[in-house]
Amino acid sequence: MIEVKNLFFSYGKRKQKVFDDFSLALDKGSVYGLLGKNGTGKSTLLYLMTGLLRPQAGRVLYKGVDVSMRYPLTLQDMFLVPEEFALPSVSLKQYLKLNTPFYPNFSNELLSTCLRDFDMNEDIHLGELSMGQKKKAFMCFALATNTSLLVMDEPSNGLDIPSKSQFRKVIASGMTDEKSVIISTHQVRDIDSLLDHVVIIDGTRVLLNASVKTICDKVYFAEQGMNEPTDTYVWGAVVDNGLDPHDVLLWNIFPFHPYKASPFSNRTPTDSELAEGLVYAKALLQYCRPDIRLAAIGRKSAETLQNAGFPALAMRHPANGGASLFREQFARFSQ
Repeated sequence: MIEVKNLFFSYGKRKQKVFDDFSLALDKGSVYGLLGKNGTGKSTLLYLMTGLLRPQAGRVLYKGVDVSMRYPLTLQDMFLVPEEFALPSVSLKQYLKLNTPFYPNFSNELLSTCLRDFDMNEDIHLGELSMGQKKKAFMCFALATNTSLLVMDEPSNGLDIPSKSQFRKVIASGMTDEKSVIISTHQVRDIDSLLDHVVIIDGTRVLLNASVKTICDKVYFAEQGMNEPTDTYVWGAVVDNGLDPHDVLLWNIFPFHPYKASPFSNRTPTDSELAEGLVYAKALLQYCRPDIRLAAIGRKSAETLQNAGFPALAMRHPANGGASLFREQFARFSQ
């Protein structure tokens, strides 16, 4: 669907090239995650793909047509949601009247569905919306254009947590084998469940261009805390007590595992280390169910969580001869 061939681009003659003989090919029917560090050209690439910028050399082809020519037949089949945008101070109905003629496949039914999913309606006035609401309204319009190519730059910025969930639902429900979605973001966790293909760039090279399935087949990801025996005891207790490991979250960095000379020689954390760990614990718990049951392994963990208002059940740490008591306490906890 999209071919980037030997692309050269820079902002001004004297500035460093953003792209230097850069090539990339993307097929239809996928949701692509475009990733990379700041300054690697992700946003610039999106603008080049949609004809808003022209390369100094090379070409970007969409369905075989050079997008820099900006033919109406090409532009009416693609839509870009930039990271920053401005909407006129008009009603949504006026905005639709002015802009829908440019998109012959525009779907009023899809627009209504998207607005409903975001708890909005067509009677809104764009000038009276908050930034987050404007973003939701604009994304609804973008999806309703029903173009074969939808390009989004940091679409989850400015959205609250419920809206991010609805955003994923809206994108997934609108996908077909004939459509492609390209999402450039640093907030990968907001969209990771949507992606079926990942592209990582650094401006001069494509570091990765592979399907999520291919990546998962070749790479095993694991988060390992510093204290491996603790992990072994805890996961062993989970399995021994018949709990589903998918229903258990083990976070083995609270409080942080400070160490002496060796990474596996832990010491008791200081008050400042406990306070620092609590910041991350609170952030993590925001993503958990309200009825989550907390077990704090170790006295310091339990005291810190309980003093912060989290009803955590204290358990003996399995280290230093505490394994038997830990197993007994965990068995009671899991009943």
